[in-house]
Amino acid sequence: MSDSSIKIILENVSKHFGKVRALNAVDIEFAPGSLTTLLGPSGCGKTTLLRLVSGLEPVSSGEIWFGNENVTKLSATRRDIGMVFQSYALFPHMTVEQNVGYGLGVLKTAQDEIRERVRQVLDMVDMDGYQKRYPDELSGGQQQRVAVARAMVLRPKVLLFDEPLSNIDSKLRRSMRDDIHRLQQDSGITSIYVTHDQAEALAVSDEIIIMRNGTIEQQGPPQSLYHHPETAFVANFIGESNVVDAELRGEGERRQIVFGDAEIILAEEKTTTQQNGPVKLSLRPEVLEVAPREGISPQALSGLIVQSAYMGPVIEYSIETKAGVLFTRAPAYAGQFQAKQEVCVRIRPEEIIIIPDDGQSD
Repeated sequence: MSDSSIKIILENVSKHFGKVRALNAVDIEFAPGSLTTLLGPSGCGKTTLLRLVSGLEPVSSGEIWFGNENVTKLSATRRDIGMVFQSYALFPHMTVEQNVGYGLGVLKTAQDEIRERVRQVLDMVDMDGYQKRYPDELSGGQQQRVAVARAMVLRPKVLLFDEPLSNIDSKLRRSMRDDIHRLQQDSGITSIYVTHDQAEALAVSDEIIIMRNGTIEQQGPPQSLYHHPETAFVANFIGESNVVDAELRGEGERRQIVFGDAEIILAEEKTTTQQNGPVKLSLRPEVLEVAPREGISPQALSGLIVQSAYMGPVIEYSIETKAGVLFTRAPAYAGQFQAKQEVCVRIRPEEIIIIPDDGQSD
């Protein structure tokens, strides 16, 4: 983290568009020097939140702070931010050097300093040597690198990314997300990143904020949200999950989770905060082990393969059980079960995620 990294704070921020409430009394802190991703379904408020932080939209109520400065009423041009857009927004009639240095020129920076800062930032994004090329002479990935360089050359206090990789093909997207994460970590600029891609969010983020209906559903590091979702919605939205109804029974060392035809004894630390009664379970595909039906025990679910799909390195299965249809994957070299084949589904007790039953299934 750079000494100049700042904290971003939103205090009780709301945004209304007429009668539509896009954000509802949101309180968030973005740690200095971190990259935090806003993730959620369309219409959840993530892009609206980004625009409020940027100053492109005014808040309806609440305050926004950059460090010790209240920026709530400052225009976008006075907030010292850099933005990387989905559309690149490069000037087609300008070279790479002119595009990246444009903002410095507006600030009347000396030409020698512009050239040096442009060269430095293009080197950071592995585009040094492309100064004289025009946007139409670059690939999509190269254009996005130029867009990132243009935002970073101004050395802003805050860097905002609005779905920056959505126009890039999947192979390039993987390398670009690694580059963005590296550049952000090296620069130490406090950054907010909007995406609808869960894998992208998991790969680039120090923290992820899951949004739903204009509110914060859960915030935390990627590993925490993946392994400890607080609601069925988060379990379904981060990665893939089988969310099933279950019941918690018993006491102490004999506490059980019952679902379908399985009765699994759980370690006490898994259930210390849970009362007996209905709960929901999040079962990640990778924790389900498919085995032949012979020798099934009460600790496993009986099942029937309803679909089997060979995907190269893995085989994907849909399995009908008394707990519902479960989705899982297995290494292809393990052999392939066929449709209508009876199997058992084993679940490691330590991998079960218990979610309070709030009556919501998504």
